[in-house]
Amino acid sequence: MSFQNLSYFAFLPITALVYLKLMPQRWQNPFLLAASLVFYWLNRPTGDAFGGLWQVLPIALLLAVSVFVWRVGLALQKAPEKAKTRLLSGAVVLLLAVLALFKYYNLALGMLPIAPGVLHRLPFPLGISFYTFAALSYLFDVRRGDMPAEDNFVRLAAFLSFFGTITAGPICRAKKLLPQMRAEHRFDASRTVRALQLFAPGLFKKVAVADVLMMYVSQVFGDIPGHGGPALLAATLGYTFYLYFDFLGYSEMARASALLLGLEIPENFKTPFFATNFSGFWSRWHISLSSWLQDYLFTPLVWADASKLPLLGRRVSRFSPVFCVFVVFFVSGFWHGNTLPFVIWGLLQAAYRVGEELCHQKLGKPKKKAPARQLWAKRAGVFVLWNFSMVFFAMGSAVGQPAGQSYGAAEAFAILKGWFAGWSPSRFASESWQAILSGFYNSPLMAAAWLVMLAAALGLAFWLDWQRNFHFKNKSEEEVLAAQKPLVRWVLYYALVLFSFAGLVMQNGGFAGGSFAYGGF
Repeated sequence: MSFQNLSYFAFLPITALVYLKLMPQRWQNPFLLAASLVFYWLNRPTGDAFGGLWQVLPIALLLAVSVFVWRVGLALQKAPEKAKTRLLSGAVVLLLAVLALFKYYNLALGMLPIAPGVLHRLPFPLGISFYTFAALSYLFDVRRGDMPAEDNFVRLAAFLSFFGTITAGPICRAKKLLPQMRAEHRFDASRTVRALQLFAPGLFKKVAVADVLMMYVSQVFGDIPGHGGPALLAATLGYTFYLYFDFLGYSEMARASALLLGLEIPENFKTPFFATNFSGFWSRWHISLSSWLQDYLFTPLVWADASKLPLLGRRVSRFSPVFCVFVVFFVSGFWHGNTLPFVIWGLLQAAYRVGEELCHQKLGKPKKKAPARQLWAKRAGVFVLWNFSMVFFAMGSAVGQPAGQSYGAAEAFAILKGWFAGWSPSRFASESWQAILSGFYNSPLMAAAWLVMLAAALGLAFWLDWQRNFHFKNKSEEEVLAAQKPLVRWVLYYALVLFSFAGLVMQNGGFAGGSFAYGGF
């Protein structure tokens, strides 16, 4: 059950009705935990490989992690100062070891020279990276004294497993969300309107833009040698916008789901493609992850005492900020995936940010106010470099490959090489039309409808981002909609609903919807 499924359209309002109207305050968090576990169970791994008790493993792991983090948090608060660091270090190592086991075990299993069936593959628990990072930030904050340990297990478990964020974040901070979960929540009409104003554009961006784009992208990337440069470049651009609108749409629907229940969770995107440098880009893209890495990896590294390290400590007392930036983005790439394309993607992000910092050190930081032409040139440069890196991200995500199969770095370099070959307008038109037809059982009428809908949906999505960046100084999406004139606002409401319905129909004529790009991290 995903956010864009019809089943979720029933699950969310029923959950909100019971939670806000029928539950007394003392039972709201237990009910929220129960609803989240039901959601998690409905999203369990399925298939012949993960039958029986294997389906129970992800939810058992989630509950075990919740109990472990709850107990460690209480122990951190009571332990002597000297013991706190050892206790925290042991907990961090164990949580990261569990995360690494599930992220890399199946990959390692495929590389071992053993007979098939000797060792069983592990089901990948939904959202394990996101709830692990949320758990780590909670323990770090308790250790630092930024918040008290949560003594109520149900409340902490509801925070870690909340159905609005368990799929793909945003990575919430316990010190922001737990106090909200201690309060009583009741129905509020204006808050419900805000939630709907946020859910509608999120659903539109997912099903009418991202999923529709992927119909073309997957066809082209499924046959890299069979397409020329323009088609491969168009697919790369399509994947860039697919990933953005898919994750942005999910994040807005997640925020709307939480808001409906009276919970405020952080924004995850703020029009990143209008950023003029990569530091600005990463402050607008996947904000909950980049801020997490800033607070819990970069800052501790910068202030770490390197003099105590063997050999290296004789020459270095502190790590340079540039080195710390490199480490953060290398870790980010490795966190995203366990294959070489993701590592290369992380190295590229590190190179972009380190190069930017070195330029600032040599040439000075750019002026905040610059001519429009210069700003747009910078935005174009950031966008081009980001698209270059997206080739590796797409191949790491195995776009165009059947489930269970993967791409490698060789395919990514084949795409980059293919960009510069086969530049024929007629070939591009023929290949693109065939790719679109393949997504609609060779129906020219549906293919033409796809083209018209994609152009209109992309135009509306870009207009919303333009409004948000230039006219509303990156205020949240629901504020952008609410501030429009009544006629414009209602036209937008109807357009968002109609486009979303059309997008759902276009997905092979059904309402299941595609999975979220970040749902497997």
